[in-house]
Amino acid sequence: MAAAQPLDALGPTERWRRRLRVLLAAFFVGMGLLHFVLPAPFEAIMPPWLPYPHELVLLSGAFELGLGLAVLPARTRPWAGVGLVLLLLAVFPANVHMALHEVPADAPPPRWLVWARLPLQAVFIAWAWWCTRPDAAHPAGRGAG
Repeated sequence: MAAAQPLDALGPTERWRRRLRVLLAAFFVGMGLLHFVLPAPFEAIMPPWLPYPHELVLLSGAFELGLGLAVLPARTRPWAGVGLVLLLLAVFPANVHMALHEVPADAPPPRWLVWARLPLQAVFIAWAWWCTRPDAAHPAGRGAG
């Protein structure tokens, strides 16, 4: 497997893609860990029609953590991108539930932020997809660090 190219050897688009990929991984790893450390706020936004809210929060946290880590190696990156898009679609009902209902929490976000989060979900999906596609310099994704 070829070594990853240094940032200065890449074009501007690939440099941004690599930086945003690391940020994407850190974001999902961090959010995944929060599901285990502080599950209550995530449980509070679960729609009531979903069974086993605690277990679903832990499951989604495990997927966020695992997929966030899988973004980094070139070999697993394309699959991680697909997984993150599916995960973001799967958690969207909880975001809608949070926007439509006053969700009790110790420190809820401002209402405007709860509503802004809905269209931002599309931005997160686009971010995950773009950052996990093969680099132009490495169409097969190998060695793209």
